[in-house]
Amino acid sequence: MALTTQQQMLIEQRLNNDKKSTVVAYLLWFFLAGFGAHRFYLGRTGSGIAQLLLLIAGFVLLVVYVGLFLLLILGIWVLVDAFLIPGMVESDTRQLRERLTQNLISMAGAA
Repeated sequence: MALTTQQQMLIEQRLNNDKKSTVVAYLLWFFLAGFGAHRFYLGRTGSGIAQLLLLIAGFVLLVVYVGLFLLLILGIWVLVDAFLIPGMVESDTRQLRERLTQNLISMAGAA
């Protein structure tokens, strides 16, 4: 079923209101990257928890120098995330557009 121009405009309007901000993601990355805040914000909860656990384990095990290795891994991961954030935002936006389109189609089919 093809969407009308009005339905497409409705989807784009909702998309502009609900999509994640690249600026907010970078601010979270800059200030709270070790906690995985930017990944939680972008809906990547599993890897956000992994970053948080790496941070906690790194500080707890710092006394036996294993923590230094864990913090180094986390640091590299966070640095790589700086380049991945735009793609993560775009992916989230694409998924949101698909969900909104499906919802609109299902609502139009039910009516």
